[in-house]
Amino acid sequence: MNENPQSWVEELLSHPEAIGREVGFPDMTELHGEWIREMAFGEGDYTLQAHRGSYKSSCLAVAVALILITCPDRNILFLRKTDSDIAEMIGMVAKILRTEFLQDLVNVIHGMPLRIVSEGMDHITTNFWKSPMGARQLQGIGMRASITGKHAFYVITDDICNLTDRISRAERERTKLQYDELQNIRNRGGRIINLGTPWHKDDVFGKMPNIHRYDCYSTGLLTPEKIDELRQSMAPSLFAANYELAHIASEDALFETPPVFTEEPELLRDGTSHIDAAFGGKDYTAFTCARRRGSRLYLYGRLWRKHVDKVIDECVAEADRLVCWPLYCEDNSDRGFLVKQLRRQAKWGKSYTENQNKYVKIATYLRKWWPNIVFLRGTDPEYINQIMDYTEDAEHDDAPDSAAVCCRIWDTKYWA
Repeated sequence: MNENPQSWVEELLSHPEAIGREVGFPDMTELHGEWIREMAFGEGDYTLQAHRGSYKSSCLAVAVALILITCPDRNILFLRKTDSDIAEMIGMVAKILRTEFLQDLVNVIHGMPLRIVSEGMDHITTNFWKSPMGARQLQGIGMRASITGKHAFYVITDDICNLTDRISRAERERTKLQYDELQNIRNRGGRIINLGTPWHKDDVFGKMPNIHRYDCYSTGLLTPEKIDELRQSMAPSLFAANYELAHIASEDALFETPPVFTEEPELLRDGTSHIDAAFGGKDYTAFTCARRRGSRLYLYGRLWRKHVDKVIDECVAEADRLVCWPLYCEDNSDRGFLVKQLRRQAKWGKSYTENQNKYVKIATYLRKWWPNIVFLRGTDPEYINQIMDYTEDAEHDDAPDSAAVCCRIWDTKYWA
């Protein structure tokens, strides 16, 4: 221990991931320390969305333990989907409080030992808690239980939205109504902290403020190989919800099997490229590089919610990098302006007039090739999600449309 105990405490509270590692979570990183600090010592409401296996519940357990010992005059109401879900978290917090490391920390902070004076499957109260109303210091409760008359400074929800909310509109609406009730539970000046994974575009997360999102690509906690393994082990819609924090259709979707990836960019060399241009509004600009080799079709896709003028230079750079020319551009909307712009840059643009119905094109070519398509690693996740989400009534279809054009080109094009 540092010769200056107070300095030691301040250092630990500044880097709470170190506390986490000492009390039983050896894999905690600086990112987890950031989450714990925000939950335990932040201000205002806070919502953490993170992929499965990111240790967000472990971080919450450490944060709750720290609140209990650093803010013993503020109680916590902890909510999960059902009463039976509560015991796991309560038990984890109790285990942390009993560790020798945390006992030492408490002795430095308070000059006296920590004791759990009341404990059950749904509650914990320590010897530091003083409540004139007789409330418990930490109380767990299921979202369907009655919360009338309850009050807390910290109101914490953990996974109150789950698979049931994804498949049931009635459950989504019930969860929203229950969440609205929490505003009456929070004490004046208190905080509502939410953790979980979104399951549906209209779920309760639409009501939650200050959302911080961490998908499987941004935390660095999963290797590309592990991500592929997980992707192959479940339905695409479940993988998107659990690991990409995205919503894709599971009903009426044309593409059900998960995509396959390669790390080898040279497989696209001497291919072609295509741009599905957006000229404003809510449309996306989709860019695809493609190369057929035998029975395999290799694709690389990018997607931007921007006017094509904002991203055309990036498209050209990608086509140069992968050596995928010409770049095909539909001339129905811009009368060939985009191709002329490419040619002014001494780039090989090729215009075409689209006469085929978009749904028929996607259902015919992209669906036909889908079992034999391999995506280059680095393809935008949103590009793939838009394909997986595609139905005849899909709101956005720019990525599947661009990919389908490339499939059509290489389906009919002479190739060696």
